[in-house]
Amino acid sequence: MIQKQSTRFLIMAVTILCFLLPLAYGQQGGKSAKKEYAFRGKVEKVDADAKKLTVNNENVPGWMNSMTMSYAVDKEDVLKRVKAGDQITAKVYEGDFKTLYEVQVVPPSGDKKAAPKK
Repeated sequence: MIQKQSTRFLIMAVTILCFLLPLAYGQQGGKSAKKEYAFRGKVEKVDADAKKLTVNNENVPGWMNSMTMSYAVDKEDVLKRVKAGDQITAKVYEGDFKTLYEVQVVPPSGDKKAAPKK
């Protein structure tokens, strides 16, 4: 009799565990799978001591309106490559309003002369 109860308990525990494990992994995956957005803006200030860039960003629909704000960067070497006045692109993630990832300086486009009038 005791052996039957132990077997039933074990089967019930394994069944419950089988239902709960996918839920636990699903929640964990949801936390790390944040939506990615393309970020563009003009660097106003580089603060190497604070390890931050002050950027006047363009509107990023679904993430943030256009504004000037200080951001941390994912890699410190960016602070050596970027200077005030540079146009940059980066990646930003849903819920993370403080850090710019994969920052790249946009090369300045050549002066485009107006087409001659006819």
